[in-house]
Amino acid sequence: MPRLRFISLVCKCATVSLNGRVAACTVRSRAEPSPGARTDTCAAREARRMAGRHKSVSAQVFLAIFTVAVLLQVAIALQEDGPNGRKEQECYKYAGGHVYPGEAFRVPGSDHSLHLSKAKISKPAPRWEGTAVINGEFKELKLTDYRGRYLVFFFYPLDFTFVCPTEIIAFSDRIQEFRNINAEVVACSVDSQFTHLAWINMPRKQGGLGPLKIPLLSDLTHQIAKDYGVFLEDQGHTLRGLFIIDDKGVLRQITMNDLPVGRSVDETLRLVQAFQYTDKHGEVCPAGWKPGSDTIIPDPSGKLKYFDKLN
Repeated sequence: MPRLRFISLVCKCATVSLNGRVAACTVRSRAEPSPGARTDTCAAREARRMAGRHKSVSAQVFLAIFTVAVLLQVAIALQEDGPNGRKEQECYKYAGGHVYPGEAFRVPGSDHSLHLSKAKISKPAPRWEGTAVINGEFKELKLTDYRGRYLVFFFYPLDFTFVCPTEIIAFSDRIQEFRNINAEVVACSVDSQFTHLAWINMPRKQGGLGPLKIPLLSDLTHQIAKDYGVFLEDQGHTLRGLFIIDDKGVLRQITMNDLPVGRSVDETLRLVQAFQYTDKHGEVCPAGWKPGSDTIIPDPSGKLKYFDKLN
């Protein structure tokens, strides 16, 4: 309400200023002597002078209107801004608390600012290497280590949080299902390898990870996250990005979740199986395809076999 009164006051002051300028110019123009008593030459000169005065009046009126517009914009901006000069935005809330404390305020104009991604479907996946925690030890890991196998490479926002451990544990507990189809899983965040290890050493009943069967990669410089287009510059962590990379190092699938919702191991496994099937057989997989389901021959006549059976 105080800001609304301020806006009203600004508008009134600007209106008074505008009326004052117009009235002053009008009085001056009316005070000029009549040109009828002068010679034709004087009358012409006077007419030119009057025209100049009218132009001056128009310019001053325009300036006053422009001033009103600028002041109104400033007033509106003050109305929208919070006490710290930033737009007030609530962070995500669930389970009785905030997801990440640093999200309460975001810099206007930079909300969800992402770097230009180098990760493009059907193109070679951006290369990466770094230190990972594998079986409780620090080891150097790189993308090319997985050449010849499918790789599920996923980012999560931060260690010691809420949704993140449920995803990591879910993938870790079912890693054998991926390995049975010649696929691996690597999780990555912007935390250090030391933080990863501390989280692994915390019992699951206390929100920790416990022993893991998949690597946790450290991206402390944020470069990997930026290359894959998942790093939130204004928040300092990543979105929930998941990338399926085939056995030739080509990126086949991208999933991007906002922060409050975790990803599905079942769906990820299904997608890997579907891409592997198309690689081997050359046929395409319809919506909801699962191993053993019918596929489609990708040509105008061949597809009829599938659709005739379906309908």
